[in-house]
Amino acid sequence: MQEGIHITDLKIVRDGKTIIPDLNMKVAKGKIVGLLGPSGSGKTTILRGIVGVQAIAAGTITVLGFAAGSKDLRKRIGYFTQNASIYTDLTCLENLRYFAQILGDGSAQEISVQEVLELVDLTKNEKQLASSLSGGERARLALATALLGKPELLILDEPTVGLDPVLRRDLWNLFHKLANQGKTLLISSHVMDEADRCDELFLLREGRVLANGTPHELKAQAHTHEMESVFISLVEKK
Repeated sequence: MQEGIHITDLKIVRDGKTIIPDLNMKVAKGKIVGLLGPSGSGKTTILRGIVGVQAIAAGTITVLGFAAGSKDLRKRIGYFTQNASIYTDLTCLENLRYFAQILGDGSAQEISVQEVLELVDLTKNEKQLASSLSGGERARLALATALLGKPELLILDEPTVGLDPVLRRDLWNLFHKLANQGKTLLISSHVMDEADRCDELFLLREGRVLANGTPHELKAQAHTHEMESVFISLVEKK
């Protein structure tokens, strides 16, 4: 397996409380990998550790061959946070131009901006203020900022939360399109029915991995067709 992310013996403590007690995880390149679990299971903390903005108490996180947070990774990772990282007083185009300048794309930035606008289907909204966008459009604009610079790895924290089923479907179609282009996507969610859209899953509870495998493998192990039933079965065995 060609690893995109390798986490070894990870421990994270915040405000005196152990959030991640001892985590080991490997994520292969070119796949959609889901981190699934209820609120408080440690999903966001793990993603922050991978991006390099979360202090760790012990263990190591290697991303694309570098230590998490390394300068070499800045343009190779796109990060989508739960709170949309956009400026509501700017248009879609102005938001993307601003973030492109931060990345230092130089003369190529306009091509990059137009490409991602088209990719997230916001070309028709490019002159619209972000404050007037719908919730789904804001989510797509925030995703567009994460796509600038053509990152190899996308870290997406609950990207579909609060969206209606049609918008969720459209975003997942986009995620699969990106994966088909060779990008690696690590996506957190507490919505169990999104599990089937992933190539591989890590089911989490209280900072620990309950199970890891493809959706088909996990369902077969639990003798069920529903991912929620898989999770309940695993919890009851602990």
